[in-house]
Amino acid sequence: MKFLARIAFSAILLLTCMWAKGDDLREQYIRKWRDVAMDQMAASGVPASITLAQAALESSNGTSRLAVEANNHFGIKCHNWRGPMIRHDDDLKGECFRSYDNAEQSFSDHSDFLRYNDRYASLFDLETSDYKGWAIGLSKAGYATDPAYADKLIKIIEDYKLYQYDYAGGKSPDGKIVLPPSPSTLERPREVERPASFRPNSLGSVVIEYTFYEKHGLIYIIATGTEDYASLARQFNLFKRELMRFNDVKKDHTIPAGTIVYLESKRNQSTKDLAKHVVEEGETMYSISQRFAVKLKNLYKFNNMTPGKEPQVGSIINLRKEQ
Repeated sequence: MKFLARIAFSAILLLTCMWAKGDDLREQYIRKWRDVAMDQMAASGVPASITLAQAALESSNGTSRLAVEANNHFGIKCHNWRGPMIRHDDDLKGECFRSYDNAEQSFSDHSDFLRYNDRYASLFDLETSDYKGWAIGLSKAGYATDPAYADKLIKIIEDYKLYQYDYAGGKSPDGKIVLPPSPSTLERPREVERPASFRPNSLGSVVIEYTFYEKHGLIYIIATGTEDYASLARQFNLFKRELMRFNDVKKDHTIPAGTIVYLESKRNQSTKDLAKHVVEEGETMYSISQRFAVKLKNLYKFNNMTPGKEPQVGSIINLRKEQ
């Protein structure tokens, strides 16, 4: 009996040591990457607690094959990735994952993947202190297939008090956290009064009363499906070719209902707080150009793409010239 008791005690001691070692490993991981996570929060708006919890969980505290061999701490798959890659069994055998020169690139890519992806855009309207809302939102948006994913993130955050880092990074002199505006705020249009320079000209065309909008600092209308660029140009005292150039159109045609039509020249590049976009189903380079008010030729140039080529769903499109 004493022998069995000693065996049982030894087993409990071994399990306790293993548990403590696991805890120490996670604590070490958090200490190593907390500053990077806070820097990413200041740059992107993703709470540091969420970044750290996801990284610790996805990379098994930096010990996973993807983390060790590819510096990929978040399990981000290729999605038309042009850089180095690694094959790894996940939902399917031999799936393609991104490989990075260093782990910091993985953290930055993770922030971009969340900030510039439409499915996660609403999360950036939450406070960075709302880690539960972020965790639940990520799960609902389909970040992971595990139904307990949100609970796991919340447990890691609370067990290791990661929420403290959501208040510690990127503070202004008055103690407030300085974060970039949310993507939805930057994209939100506002109605404006008809500019004096666009007074209707009824000569030779049917006058349609439009609502004028401003987004990305530019004035635009929404087409009704009954007009072409020639009729719009006449109505707004513009040259047809000028209006077509504003909207990257080569030939005049009936404009589909719902199309954004800019009445001013689009930007050379997007704002620095909206520097990229993750391509959704059905999007084209032209539709992205119209959505973000960036000249189409520049979009192709920023992404080293041949004009006429279209992006793959899930690929990240640069809306600005890379520095």
